[in-house]
Amino acid sequence: MKSIWKKYSYTWVTLAFFTFSVILHWIFGWFAFVNEQTALNQPIHFNDYAIEMLRDMFENWQSEFLQLIWQVAGLAMLLHMASPQSKEGDDRKEEKLDLILEKLDPEKGRSLVAKINQKYS
Repeated sequence: MKSIWKKYSYTWVTLAFFTFSVILHWIFGWFAFVNEQTALNQPIHFNDYAIEMLRDMFENWQSEFLQLIWQVAGLAMLLHMASPQSKEGDDRKEEKLDLILEKLDPEKGRSLVAKINQKYS
């Protein structure tokens, strides 16, 4: 049995990249905010910075990341997990393989198909 780390390794790597990029975004954003406030002779308040960064982050999230999630993950889930089209191709292939097995050896072919159907029903 695979561990959760191996089973979802792609997810963990993606989560690590995402976390790392958000942290860097906030760090470099802080430096830019401090420089801007200093140039304008304005006081530096973390609350103002947090509001500005959250606004920017959610604008980026909405315009880029949510579109990508929907296009890639949403389409993959709909196509491969719940869509009738994804099952159509598999059913056709299964029927062809059953026919081939039965043509090669009618008795053994039928028994093999029955065993496979029983195992994966």
